[in-house]
Amino acid sequence: MSGKTEQIRLVLASASPRRRDLLAQLGIVPDLILAPDCDETPLHHELPRDHALRLAMDKARKGVAMAKAQGESDTALVIAADTVVAAGRRILPKAETEEQARFCLDLLSGRAHRVWTGLAIAAGPDVIRHRIVETRVTFKVLSAEEKATYLASGEWRGKAGGYAIQGRAAAFVRALSGSYSAVVGLPLFETSQVLSGLGYKVLGTSA
Repeated sequence: MSGKTEQIRLVLASASPRRRDLLAQLGIVPDLILAPDCDETPLHHELPRDHALRLAMDKARKGVAMAKAQGESDTALVIAADTVVAAGRRILPKAETEEQARFCLDLLSGRAHRVWTGLAIAAGPDVIRHRIVETRVTFKVLSAEEKATYLASGEWRGKAGGYAIQGRAAAFVRALSGSYSAVVGLPLFETSQVLSGLGYKVLGTSA
C-alpha cells in the first residue's frame, strides 16, 4: 500500500477561463466546471461588498445543487466567486455594450476605485466558508485615444467595470493596493487558505 490519501474532488462554479487559469497557478485542475445562472441585479441600496459576497454565496449554493445532480458526492468542494468594481457606493456594470464600457472608462479615468471580490467555498449545502477581499486600484488619466483604442479591442466585454486588468488595461493602472488575483477574479491567498482548512491539499499549504 502506498499510503497516499485520495484528494477531495473540487468543483468550480464558474465558466470563467480566468478563474481556471488562476487555480492552475495553485496546481489545481477542477474535477468539474459548472456555470450557475444567477440574477446579478443589485438589490435596492445594496453596497458593493455585500453584493459581491451575496452573489458568491448564491453561486456556491447553486453549484452544490448542480454538482449533486451530476452525481458528485457530498464531500466535493464547490468554489464560487464574484467580482464587483465600485466607484464609491456605485456598482459599475459588467459591460456588455460599448456605451457601458465607455461610461466605466470615463468614470475611472484619473481616480481610485475599489474592487470587491467575494469568495465562497461550499462543503455541502450547509457548510459555506466565505471571504470578502477589497483591492484599491488607481487609474491614470486616460486620453481620448487610449479610451478609443481600448474600446475597439473589445477586451472590456463582460468585464466588471469595463476592463480586464490582466490584459491591455494593465497599462492604465498607476497603483494597486490589495490582491491582484482578486481583481482578475479569484483571490488566491484566501482560496488556498480556505481550501486547506477544509482538507484540500494545496501547493505550499498544509491541511
